[in-house]
Amino acid sequence: MSRLLVVRNADRSGLGRLRPWWEEMGLTVVETDGASAPASPEGFDAVVLLGGGFLPDADAYAPWLPAERELARRAVAEGVPLLGICLGAQVLAVAAGGTVLGDHGRPERGSCAVRLRPEADADALFAGMPHEFRAIQNHRDQITALPPGAVWLASSDACPVQAFRMGERAWGVQFHPEAGADRLDGWDEAALADAGLDLGALRAEAERVEPESVRTARRLAANFAEVVLSGAAVGVRPTPSPR
Repeated sequence: MSRLLVVRNADRSGLGRLRPWWEEMGLTVVETDGASAPASPEGFDAVVLLGGGFLPDADAYAPWLPAERELARRAVAEGVPLLGICLGAQVLAVAAGGTVLGDHGRPERGSCAVRLRPEADADALFAGMPHEFRAIQNHRDQITALPPGAVWLASSDACPVQAFRMGERAWGVQFHPEAGADRLDGWDEAALADAGLDLGALRAEAERVEPESVRTARRLAANFAEVVLSGAAVGVRPTPSPR
């Protein structure tokens, strides 16, 4: 079975609903925390980098980030399928030469609309997905410059870079396909109120669109699994790049 390495950058940023879906689809999920993550994808058929409440170059706070950026670089160079989510997308962007700014623009909280760009029409990760869909967002930092050679795939009103691809098999998404409406149950109501947001209203809206969110997230998960499984079936794995 294809082995999927999942790097968890924060205790509360787990794989969520993606784990049972991917296991059902035939992937073996191997989850590790950031401090234990390898700097190489060797031994794995795919990599997923999860979220966290810090910047992708906050090395003093999260000293494993240099190794995680190297893991992302090598996955791209070696053609290993990679999916970066939120912070994971930002790690991929910075590792490949892009820019991420903290506290930039307008934060996104709760269920938000994401729109696919024309470049996503022929993209494997977004195949069969609607032009606009809803997904949980929870970020205040943004990718402000894509890496050289990146393909810009999706945007939103508050955050222009919602998804991009490096090469043919590495993606970053700012939104959270792994999170359902129940993720909001653990959010800090007082902190949101200080920011002028009503947690009850955010939760109600997320629950209203949950059926749509589940459908689109499961399709994205299935698309990524298909990339992983089809590559493993034909032995797609370029010669590892030198360190």
